[in-house]
Formats: sequence, structure tokens, C-alpha cells
Amino acid sequence: MGSDGLYIEARIRTGIDLLWERTRNPGPHARWDLRFTEIRPLPRLIGEPERFTYRTRLVGPLEVSGTGVSAGERDRPDGTRTSALRFASDHPLSPIAEGRGYWRYIPDGDGVRFLTGYDYRPHRGRIGRAADRLLFRPLMGWATAWSFDRLRLWCERGLTPESALRRAAAEAALRCAAALGALLAAPLPAAAAVCAAALLLPPLPTTPAARRCLRRPPNGRTGAPPALLDRLGRPHRDGRDGPPAPNRTERLDTT
Repeated sequence: MGSDGLYIEARIRTGIDLLWERTRNPGPHARWDLRFTEIRPLPRLIGEPERFTYRTRLVGPLEVSGTGVSAGERDRPDGTRTSALRFASDHPLSPIAEGRGYWRYIPDGDGVRFLTGYDYRPHRGRIGRAADRLLFRPLMGWATAWSFDRLRLWCERGLTPESALRRAAAEAALRCAAALGALLAAPLPAAAAVCAAALLLPPLPTTPAARRCLRRPPNGRTGAPPALLDRLGRPHRDGRDGPPAPNRTERLDTT
């Protein structure tokens, strides 16, 4: 993991307890996060990190699966909260071999700054790294930001993730239909204007949009990942967590 790690931040006008519940609980989490179709917790002993399996549907019946281990710090002295995660997959269709990341919950007036930093190692060596850099990593960044905004709408407006997805699909279909109709029936200058509007006009307020999230730390400073992350072991295929990873200095977090 290195300097290409992803950073996403959303400011959500809600209480920190509700945000914690909808992000740390596997059921609600899978509802708003586009990167997961299902997150299933595994049995664990008291005091152990939380272990889980996940699956993500790709197209039709195609899906990938993997395992993960996570832990949270709910009562920090500065009033913030932290959640750390390590994940891995040996599924033949998964572009990700293993990764790690964190969430931070920072109270901010009448809301919470909810932010993530994460990175991963792609499968398939040099070819996988090239495909990740050109296609998959930008897609992962977009999916994370879009999901964060869907979570924001759920917390702020009570718009369920399922309703938000239907609204997004309907608006995308309407924009595509308008552009196609203009290309088929309107003079070229008018068609170009309609296509530009369909592409560039902001989404409706109740439609999730990745563009509403920050993709860089607002203060421009990057710091070390939370110490909690280094205490998590690598997840095994059966969901067991391995030994803690060696202490690293990757710069994934903002302070």
C-alpha cells in the first residue's frame, strides 16, 4: 500500500450514535454501501475483533466474496470515534487480493465529518496493477463517494438506500433518454447542448452523487493510519484473523 490510497469524506447532519449504528452494524452497512451486497458476521469470543464474510454481486449471477476483520473505538478522549478494517479475497473474479482502511467520525457542529482512508493490493501482478490504476481504483473511489452520499441522504432526510438507488436509476434513465432523443431529432448544436446538460447538470437533491464528497483532505495534510489498524491481524479465508501486521508508516489518514 502506498500513496495511491483512497480518501473520501462527507459531512452528515446527524447524531454520531445513529451514524455509528448504520456504519458499524453489518445489516445497515450493506444497505447503503455499493461495494457490498451482503456482510455476514462470524462467531467470536468476547474481546476479539469482529470477523465477517462478505459478497458483492457484479453482473447477473456473477459475484465475488471475501473475509474481513474489524474493530472500533467508540469512546475516545477527544470525542471522535474510529473503526478499522482489514479484508482479503482469493476469489478468482476479485480484483482485490487484500486491503486495509479506517473510518473516522469527527463531531462538527450539528453534524459529523465521516471520512475514510483505505488502500489495497490488486490481484494478478503487473497486469492487475495496470488495470487497477486505469479502471478499478477510480471506480472504487466513485462507488465509495456515491455510497457515502447515499448514507447522508438516509441519515439527514430519511430516504432509504433502496429508494435512493431507484431515484438514481430513474434520473440516469431520464438523462440518457433526453440525450438520445436530442441526438436523433434535434439539430446538432441543440443536440450538443442537451447532451452537455444531461452530463453536467447537478443531480437532484434527493439523488446520491459522488461529487458532493471530498476526495482530498480539506487541510491538505496527511497523517498516519490510526494505531487500531496496526493491531488487526490479516483475515484468513475461513474468517479467522491472523497475526497483527507489522507497524507501518503508510500515510492514509488525515488528522
